[in-house]
Amino acid sequence: MGSGALLAAGLAPGVLRSAPAAPRLATIDWAMMETAIAIGHMPVAGCELIRYRADAVSPEIPDQVTDLGLRGAPNYELLQLTRPDLILSSPYYTRYEARLASIAPVLSLPFYLPGEAPLPRALSALDGLAAAIGDAGAGRDARAACEAEFDRLAGRLRPFADRPVCPVNLGDARHLRAFGNDSMFGNVLERLGLINAWTGGTRFSFLAPVPIEELARIPEARIAIVGAVPPEARRGLRRSVLWQALPAVAENRVFQLGRVNPFGGVPAGLRFARLLADAFTRAPQPVESIG
Repeated sequence: MGSGALLAAGLAPGVLRSAPAAPRLATIDWAMMETAIAIGHMPVAGCELIRYRADAVSPEIPDQVTDLGLRGAPNYELLQLTRPDLILSSPYYTRYEARLASIAPVLSLPFYLPGEAPLPRALSALDGLAAAIGDAGAGRDARAACEAEFDRLAGRLRPFADRPVCPVNLGDARHLRAFGNDSMFGNVLERLGLINAWTGGTRFSFLAPVPIEELARIPEARIAIVGAVPPEARRGLRRSVLWQALPAVAENRVFQLGRVNPFGGVPAGLRFARLLADAFTRAPQPVESIG
């Protein structure tokens, strides 16, 4: 990250170079929290940690990390009590930046921009954050380890490059959320040597609600359902003639993955890649067990 980005974030180049070896980081944004953990600097505080543990799952957050409340309405008094050296935010929360900056310097990095691939930005954030806290080596090491893991997983998935993959969330039995190439899921597919079957337009990384019947337009695809399917939707799918008639369903090419933060950092991208590799290399689940 260049000096211009540091200044835009409210930091002068090298401003934290004299900080302790383990700076106290507080995070408003989940992608930035994941990035901090990836470079080996667990934050002392973060937002919505209960929901994070349920929705993002990993990397794990220890119980001693202070929960600052909602990302959209953090507890500023509690934040101040945690005595952060640096607050990690994102452009999602620019309206709070002045108040955050009154407590500690703020580093805000963009991960998700409409029409742009997020994975390169997430990888660059490893270096950017590490440089900002005076631990550039941690960024280099984390980035090398992440790239090596992506390469390893790409090798596992090479036999499955014969078909495109359509990553989706299912909210009910009639609609889905489809992820484009400007999403972390779509971008990771490309990094793994796979093709995203969803080529339609998206609105900021995904498109929703999309009628289930749109899957009939990509009959050759493997469908990767990310996250749990609500029980009512699962029952509806079992009764749905349309769903049962989809080629991917009829030919047992539907795979279910665990929960992943769709707007996360590199750790979320790696979690998606690992879950995909594990799902593809074991027998597909029958439709009635999806959920």
